[in-house]
Amino acid sequence: MVITSDATVADIATAAPATIAVFQQHHIDFCCGGRLPLAQVCADRGLDADLLVTQLVAAATPATAEPSWSDATLSALIRHIQQRYHAHLRTELPRLDGMLDKVVSKHAAHLPDVLLPLQHTYKALVEELLEHMVKEDQVLFPLIEALEQGTASPGEGSARLDAPLSVLIEEHQAAGAALAAIRQMTRGFAPPEWACPTFRGLYFGLAQLETDMHLHVHLENHILFPRATVLARRRA
Repeated sequence: MVITSDATVADIATAAPATIAVFQQHHIDFCCGGRLPLAQVCADRGLDADLLVTQLVAAATPATAEPSWSDATLSALIRHIQQRYHAHLRTELPRLDGMLDKVVSKHAAHLPDVLLPLQHTYKALVEELLEHMVKEDQVLFPLIEALEQGTASPGEGSARLDAPLSVLIEEHQAAGAALAAIRQMTRGFAPPEWACPTFRGLYFGLAQLETDMHLHVHLENHILFPRATVLARRRA
């Protein structure tokens, strides 16, 4: 749909679930109270309707393709991973968790075999991912940067790198298995026909999480980690 200030909040959220994050940022009810035109909501709340439409259109527009990182410095790649993926995950994981709790509280009786296992699997995934990112940010990434900058202790780079890399790659595999399980539980992130905007937004967000995680893990497993390993062996 074309997003305009004449459209209702609920229609925008339903047609373009990526806009839900924008509505949440502005504390706009897109679910039960979402049948109001966007223009009226903005007038009632003192918001700039044109600016909000711009933000909604941007959210609904597919992201540009991932650039090539094969020739970038490892430090630049690490900063990209932290800013594009780690920072986003630390915001997005709790946001989806809150939406999931709301959906479970409202609809678990209708889909107990789906929503309760989904909640359990997702919460375990969140805990693992948050711990995983701390290991990368505080242990692995500083070591890789030290190797690249030549400040790591001579001869110990490879030995110090191998152990955390092995653990983190295993954790990537576990996260991938959890995301695959979530995809299966949700039947490919397809909400039921009667699903409310929050329910639909949750499934959309989970699908986006899976897409982002695939890109995130690809950058680490196939570009950052192999290049860091080669560099560590050269410095050994």
